[in-house]
Amino acid sequence: MSYLRTVLNNSVIIHPPGFYIIGFETFPFISVYFIFLAFVYVVTLLFNSLVIYVIVFNRCLHTPKFLAVVNLAVIDVILNSCTIPSMMKIFLVKDNFIPFNLCLVQMFVYYAFGTLESYALAILAYDRLIAICFPLRQNSINTMRSMSCIVGLTWCFSLGIIAFATVIMTRLSFCNSVRVFSYFCDYAPVFRLACNDYTLQWSVASTSSIVNLMAPFTFIFLSYVSILVTVFRMKSVSSRMKALTTCIEHLVLVGVFYIPTFSIFLVGLYVRSIEPDQRVLSLSLASCLPPCINPIVYSLKTKEIKIRALALVQRMKTSP
Repeated sequence: MSYLRTVLNNSVIIHPPGFYIIGFETFPFISVYFIFLAFVYVVTLLFNSLVIYVIVFNRCLHTPKFLAVVNLAVIDVILNSCTIPSMMKIFLVKDNFIPFNLCLVQMFVYYAFGTLESYALAILAYDRLIAICFPLRQNSINTMRSMSCIVGLTWCFSLGIIAFATVIMTRLSFCNSVRVFSYFCDYAPVFRLACNDYTLQWSVASTSSIVNLMAPFTFIFLSYVSILVTVFRMKSVSSRMKALTTCIEHLVLVGVFYIPTFSIFLVGLYVRSIEPDQRVLSLSLASCLPPCINPIVYSLKTKEIKIRALALVQRMKTSP
């Protein structure tokens, strides 16, 4: 294997042609798992595309709430599309090699949209916070313009910080192993293969994990504290139940995304107590399942989307 050499700050940086993804080599019944992932990907594409289509082509759904929903659906499609097809290629073609530049692209897309997923859940919590705690001022506070600005800022911040984290990977020199024990070009498993100092990369990964996971989660937690305070001040029991019911689906998504993510990234990054095989399996499930579950649990349980989605399906059935 020929290596590419570049000079950076008077030191030689060695970049290999690519890496070998070996995360699933030791798993038993791996064919069953890949069939399951293929099903997850098809469901992700179908249901999220349906949600995007229904919202985009129904002007009455062009509201701040549904802008947040369609933002989550777009993120879900891209997040699963950057990993599952490459995993299927490894399984079907038995080709686990990924070129160096393509590895960096996959790394960037995965972590950028994983970060956006975290902020998208916080945006949905913000929508619930305004709707329940400030019902009379909702239309003046939570406007399409303000929601567009919030969504745009999260995209700029997430893409920017992950772009920086990806670019500094080019400062590492890989002169020994090129075998990545993960199911994609994972950030930490790749930089730990470097034969020069990767303190900067570890620091960026650590800081990014804290900021992009803890900050949105803290906002979600504080939002629901405020929501519960407001709900229990309501005199009518039916009003309380109605307000809490609108939050159940979102809380399910928060649990599905954050619980496994915290356990894998934070515990694994600092303690390294997770077995490699367990980390690969848990990380792949934690990454692939939320984009599949989101449109089913949240979007299609929303009355406005459900009605229009069923009407669309009926038109497709009756059309010649």
